[in-house]
Amino acid sequence: MSEAFLSSVRARRGHFKLESGHHGDLWLDLETLCLRPAHILPFAAELASRLRSHDVAAVCGPLNEGAFVALLVASELDCDFTYAERFADRTAQGLYPVEYRLPGQLKSIVRGKRIAIVNDVISAGSAVRGAFANLLTLEARVVAIGALLVLGTPIVTFAREHRLSLETLAQLPHNLWAPTDCPLCRSGIPLELINS
Repeated sequence: MSEAFLSSVRARRGHFKLESGHHGDLWLDLETLCLRPAHILPFAAELASRLRSHDVAAVCGPLNEGAFVALLVASELDCDFTYAERFADRTAQGLYPVEYRLPGQLKSIVRGKRIAIVNDVISAGSAVRGAFANLLTLEARVVAIGALLVLGTPIVTFAREHRLSLETLAQLPHNLWAPTDCPLCRSGIPLELINS
């Protein structure tokens, strides 16, 4: 699965500052992931089939690309769909500086309901963590996280700590470092800022 999915996106190697604040050596250009929805639909359908046993009433996807995948999954599950908007504080320091919040009109649909957070690709999990935090303040019952692809293990740890099921079509190893531990910084490799 990972090869078929990854063939639809451009991968770049380098030294990247990710949305989470971590540094990594891989970036996937996911903007074109849903350019042809028919190509991604089989993957979304497979992810929906893995989430079906969690009996969710709604699927929440972080904007941008994650929300498109979440919409396709919600359609397959015939349940409600909502999304979480990205709010970046350019002055924030440290890891996970970006927040995700549901828009006002959609907040009430999640209260007390079983929710799955669905994203396209998860590495550090900044978007999922942000959506999760906001859903908790709205009294939603987040029961599962779904992704087409998981890179590395940070979201595995997060799901375990919060007793959430994690459903993914594939998982690959991934290099991810806190800025103070980044070997690419120590080697003097220029840093490319992503989503900042």
